[in-house]
Amino acid sequence: MHPTPSQTVGPFYGYALPFPGGGEIAPAGHPDAITVHGHVYDGAGAPIPDALLEFWQPGTGRPGSLRRDPATGGFAGRDGVTFTGFGRIATDADGHWAIRTLPPTGAPYLSVCVFARGLLHHLFTRAYLDPDATDPLLAGLAPDRRATLRTDREGPRTHRFDIRLQGPEETVFLDFR
Repeated sequence: MHPTPSQTVGPFYGYALPFPGGGEIAPAGHPDAITVHGHVYDGAGAPIPDALLEFWQPGTGRPGSLRRDPATGGFAGRDGVTFTGFGRIATDADGHWAIRTLPPTGAPYLSVCVFARGLLHHLFTRAYLDPDATDPLLAGLAPDRRATLRTDREGPRTHRFDIRLQGPEETVFLDFR
């Protein structure tokens, strides 16, 4: 019997799930676009070169502007105009990732889902872009834990958000049961 993805720990998503331009969420040339980037680190502080991240956010737009090739079912590109608020990207060899998106509306954060080797279930977290943002989740956390959900502003349109899967500075992850 050969191992299948349901019997072994992956990652198995590297071939089909990432798509070209997956981190280019904002329409090309949009004047309000921001860049959010960072690294994914394991419990020893080493970068994870094969993690997969998904981002969701509220905003104006419509779901489904990602187009599929009708012949192959593969990715055929975004429509170039519509903002969907969704992106999927893999980390590079140094564990780094970057997205270009619009500032969220309706919520002070980007929702993030992390898939990585050794995880039997994906992890959910949030990246708060506004250092003064408050909401019930943040209010319920100790200040040191709250800090793991806030981005660091590196410029007027650039934010850094590192994700730590374990350790003393572990990112706060959400449990949806």
